[in-house]
Amino acid sequence: MAKVYRLTNGAQSATIASVTSEKLQQLFKLLEREPNDTFLLYGVGMEYKKLGAPDEAIEHFDRVLKTDPNYCYAYYQKGQVLEQSGKADLARQAYQEGINAAKRAGDAHAQSELEAAMEMI
Repeated sequence: MAKVYRLTNGAQSATIASVTSEKLQQLFKLLEREPNDTFLLYGVGMEYKKLGAPDEAIEHFDRVLKTDPNYCYAYYQKGQVLEQSGKADLARQAYQEGINAAKRAGDAHAQSELEAAMEMI
């Protein structure tokens, strides 16, 4: 079992496993300069997803979506995490919101991936 550490970044704190702490520390350091950078926030969400920390992953995907409501793949990843957590109804909602965002953004590829994910629930 990996040691768990508490990483504090200003007002933001996160529980991380020692295995990925270096990568998350780098991302948090970059976020200090650009706290609303959607690419960095998405990266943190993906790291938490890999760690099996669904609440933290969803929190960061939500931060991406608050900053950029058309960031289609954040909806996809949020839906995946919710689905893996046994929250199928919330996953469907995330996928549907992503489909709507993809339509707004004119991103047919993202739309088809989100529709396929929703059909698989």
